[in-house]
Amino acid sequence: MHRNPPQGALSHEAARSRWLTVGLLALTAVLLLLGASVGSTGWESMWSLRDDPVVQQIVWDIRLPRTLGAWLAGALLGLAGAVAQGLFRNPLADPYLLGSASGAALGGALAMVLSGTAAIGMAWMQRLGMTGMAFAGAAAAVVLTLVLAQGVQNSLRMLLAGVVVGVVLGAVRDMLELRYPDILQPMKAFGLGSTAFIGWPACALLLGAWALCSGVAWALSRVLDALTLGESTAASLGLPLAPMRAGLIAVMALATGTAVAQTGLIAFVGLAAPHLVRSMVRVGHARSIWLASLMGGVVLLVADILARWVMAPEELPVGVLTALLGGSYLLWLMHRGHAARQVRG
Repeated sequence: MHRNPPQGALSHEAARSRWLTVGLLALTAVLLLLGASVGSTGWESMWSLRDDPVVQQIVWDIRLPRTLGAWLAGALLGLAGAVAQGLFRNPLADPYLLGSASGAALGGALAMVLSGTAAIGMAWMQRLGMTGMAFAGAAAAVVLTLVLAQGVQNSLRMLLAGVVVGVVLGAVRDMLELRYPDILQPMKAFGLGSTAFIGWPACALLLGAWALCSGVAWALSRVLDALTLGESTAASLGLPLAPMRAGLIAVMALATGTAVAQTGLIAFVGLAAPHLVRSMVRVGHARSIWLASLMGGVVLLVADILARWVMAPEELPVGVLTALLGGSYLLWLMHRGHAARQVRG
């Protein structure tokens, strides 16, 4: 028989979640200031901010939007990761499971091909640019996944369809790269991820997507709580599962597509952020999605600052650092879980 946790335990976890929220927001503020100070000109440039117009331009037009954009992109990926893990009831689910990453990469490759081939470069595609085409590719991949899965009713079918779509679109992108070798280098940079080209317009777009996705995910979070009890139990509660699932998938697609279109493919943020939150606090999805979003922003911003600082004045691709940090964390998590099972056994 299922027992509800005692009220004292619930209030304790709620208090911990509030403290974690405050801590993540405070850490975000510190990292935003730190990110505005780290770059090729060093810390010393901040002291001449008022007097030097060149330093003002570097800080206000390059560092600040890049730093804020890195946090927003990480927040979107963390939010999408929490939604994906709740929707598929799989702690190893990540935001790219529905093929959005492969679709975004293919869209970016098409944008490069079309911009350099005037004979086939349609005007509306050229106006979209690489960012718009990457987002369109991510959205199209998710739609294709849903068509192959015949809707949103079966989570396993959606998962398998997403894997198939990702493999096929990745193969199409590889064929484009072989046919047009000039795009190999920029596509490699896209695959490694970077926040270097985020400006204020991109920040506004990321902020709007984050606000919309956060609101919708919070409104639909109860279906994720219900799904933890199983499909049949969730259906017996009278929840309209199909439209609510469709809304959550739309949140995943919008959050992932917007982030990937601005930063390229950044690994492990959407996978690791919800795990970090669960290792600190146990709360319902309404709070865990919010906390995973804050955690994702912090993780990507830390990685971006390290990418600028480790080999300064050169920069590492931020996706390389997130893969190293996130992969190491997940390996440690697996080792700890295995050790805990051996102790219990």
